[in-house]
Amino acid sequence: MNNIDVAIIDYGLGNLFSIKHACEYVGLSVQITNKTDEIISARSVILPGVGAFGDAMKALNRLDLIAPIKDVAASGTPLLGICLGQQLLYSESEEFGAHKGLDLIPGTVQYFPVQKIKERTFKVPQVGWNTINPPVDNPHAWDGTILHGVTPGASMYFVHSCYVIPDDDDSVLTMTKYGNIEFSSGSHLNNITAFQFHPERSGTDGLIVYKNFAQLIRSSEAE
Repeated sequence: MNNIDVAIIDYGLGNLFSIKHACEYVGLSVQITNKTDEIISARSVILPGVGAFGDAMKALNRLDLIAPIKDVAASGTPLLGICLGQQLLYSESEEFGAHKGLDLIPGTVQYFPVQKIKERTFKVPQVGWNTINPPVDNPHAWDGTILHGVTPGASMYFVHSCYVIPDDDDSVLTMTKYGNIEFSSGSHLNNITAFQFHPERSGTDGLIVYKNFAQLIRSSEAE
């Protein structure tokens, strides 16, 4: 029996060790892996990612990881996507051409335009701190999720050129504004949660996310 709390999927495009450190800080046992059996048998799975969408999907396909990720999603096991990992969970992306994603959350991924507003240029990629909030029409969206206890308006660390557009507003967990574009910076669908920002690089509020994730894993195990 696998006693690993978290399998962090290693496909060559992720900030694996900062995520591993954050998980271990909140008391979780972690395995960085690309082995199907370890991914399937772990109590939770994290899909990280930094880089280009198309390259990431090619790497997942080459390593035969697409089916295991979909199996995890279908099983009810907690699945967390971070940064590019959130985008990969969506249906398709326009980054460097059209690419099919994992299609676990219906929706698309598209580029930010360069925005010039008054005297400020909002460059692409967005790099740095920005705030997250619940959707305006669902102020209690964070209740019962791994964002429980995070204060609306909290600052999180972002590095990205593209953003997700869910087909269904019910999949939107957090909203963030960059220039004049308000976008979904966090997603939630059944056992899947995903963030465009990096909670492991976001100080105290980011650690709340990982503490809640640990509690979710332990409560899932007890069921």
